[in-house]
Amino acid sequence: MTDIVLPTDQSEGTSNTVGKWYKAVGDPVSQNEPLLEITTDKVTVEIAAPVSGVLAEILKPEGEAVEPGDVVGRIGAGGGGEIASAATQPRNDSEARPSRSDTVIDRSSRGGAAADAISPAVRRMLQEHRLDAAQVKGTGRGGRITVQDVESLLGSTSRPAVQAPPERGEGPSSRLIPHSAMRRAIADHMVKSVATAPHVTSVFEADLSAVIRHREAHQKAFTFTAYFVRASVAALQAVPEVNSRWQDQGLELYDDCNIGIGTALPGGGLIVPVLRQAQDLDLAETARRLEDLTTRARAGTLEPRDVQGGTFTISNHGVSGSLLAAPIVINQPQSAILGIGKLEQRVRVTAGGGFEARPMLYVTLTIDHRALDGFQANAFLSRWVEAVEQWS
Repeated sequence: MTDIVLPTDQSEGTSNTVGKWYKAVGDPVSQNEPLLEITTDKVTVEIAAPVSGVLAEILKPEGEAVEPGDVVGRIGAGGGGEIASAATQPRNDSEARPSRSDTVIDRSSRGGAAADAISPAVRRMLQEHRLDAAQVKGTGRGGRITVQDVESLLGSTSRPAVQAPPERGEGPSSRLIPHSAMRRAIADHMVKSVATAPHVTSVFEADLSAVIRHREAHQKAFTFTAYFVRASVAALQAVPEVNSRWQDQGLELYDDCNIGIGTALPGGGLIVPVLRQAQDLDLAETARRLEDLTTRARAGTLEPRDVQGGTFTISNHGVSGSLLAAPIVINQPQSAILGIGKLEQRVRVTAGGGFEARPMLYVTLTIDHRALDGFQANAFLSRWVEAVEQWS
C-alpha cells in the first residue's frame, strides 16, 4: 500500500478541504495522474497519484477538512482480495461518503427498482432539495447521474423547482443554493479575521490627474492597479510597521513587499494572487506580472506558490462601482489592507478659490489595531496619496 499524502506546501489559507475525488475505490490509477482536488479560500490544487496501481481506500471524503501531511487515501498494487477488502471496510463510526464518480444513478434502471440504484449520497441530496431524478441530466458513462450533476442543477438559477406551495401561515417559498468549498473557506477566513483583529479604517481622497497624464503619455500601457502597487510600495517603505504581522512576543516586520491583489473570479468567489518582492520592480514589470497573475487567477491555473507569502493586500473594489468600503476585512495574518474606490470626476476648490472637476477616488486603510495606531495609518495614506498625486 502507498499513502496519498497532502503536500506540506498546502499550508496557505485558513483551511484545506477535499473538493472532489476523480477516482472511485477500485479504479486503476497511473502515476502522476490527478486523483483529487484540494480547495482553500485562495486556490484549488490537484493532487496526483504518487504511484500506479488501484485506488484502495479513500480516507478523506469530499467536503472533509484536511491538514498538510494528512493521508487522504491509499493506492494498492492492483486487483485481488486486498483491494476488495479495503474498499468494503467501514471507516470508524460513520459510513464513508462516496466519491463523485461512485455516487451514480443508472438511467436505464429508473422506475420499479430505480430507488435501489440510487446511492445514499444522491438519494439524500434529492430528498433534501425535493428533486426528482428525472430532472437531473447525467454526465457519467451511459448517461449516469453523479453527485456533481445534482450539485450543478442546484446551482443553476433556472432549475425546475419541485416544491410544495407553502401552507397558509408559513413563510415565503425559497430555494437553497449549496455553498461551494471555496465560499465556505472564505466565510471561515472572514469570521476568524474579524474575531482575531480589531478593525479600524482611515479614509483619504486622492487626485489621479498626474497618473492619468502619465498613463496617456504611454498609450495606456499600464493598468491603474500597477500605479496603485507602486504607490503602496512607497508607502510601505515609509511606514514599515504596516508591512507586518502581529506576534504575541512582538511585531514581525517584513523586508519584502509581497503584495496580494484581490481578484474576483468569473464564477463567484475571490482569490488573492501575490506579487512577490514588489519593491524590486519598476512600473512596466509590475504591470506585466499583474496581468499574468490575474489572467491565471481567472483561468483557475494558479499554483500554490502564487497565493502564498503575502504581506499586504490591495482590494480594488472600485472596479465594480463601489465608492467606499469600510472596513475591508484584513487578510490574516497581515496587519492591514488597502481599499481603492471608484475613480470619478468630482468638483474641487482650486487654490484661487474657483471650482474645477478632477479625477478623484477614495482610498482606505483598514488596520489591525493591535499592531497599528491611527497615526501610522494616516502616515501611510499620506505617503500613498503623495505618490499618486505627484507622479512624474
